[in-house]
Amino acid sequence: MNTKLHAICDSQGRPIDLFLTAGPVSDYIGGRALVSRLPNVKWLLGDRGYDADWFREALQDKKIHPCIPGRKQRKTPVRYDKRRYKRRNQIEIVFGRLKDWRRVATRYDRCPQTLFSAIALAATVTFRL
Repeated sequence: MNTKLHAICDSQGRPIDLFLTAGPVSDYIGGRALVSRLPNVKWLLGDRGYDADWFREALQDKKIHPCIPGRKQRKTPVRYDKRRYKRRNQIEIVFGRLKDWRRVATRYDRCPQTLFSAIALAATVTFRL
């Protein structure tokens, strides 16, 4: 079983919302599921996998500035704030904290609901710390 975890985190590196998809599914699917649940923020830092015109338009409709680098296949490069993008390491720290939990890191659970329950428990504890 291969899965992908999509997360919305606050500026302090705490997980706010989580979404689990199948591994071969594109990041667009996770972005589409989470775009309606985004909090009222000024900026969104995202990985190259979330670079899509419809995603950028959805963020701009919510008055959110996307800080997402363009994919390598783009014909016209997308401008983004490189200094602000360096703060994306806080998101990686969140995933590192979740992987401190052995059950999450090794994915003992084959059932996606059980795995997501373990991830939610780990996220709750890391949010409180």
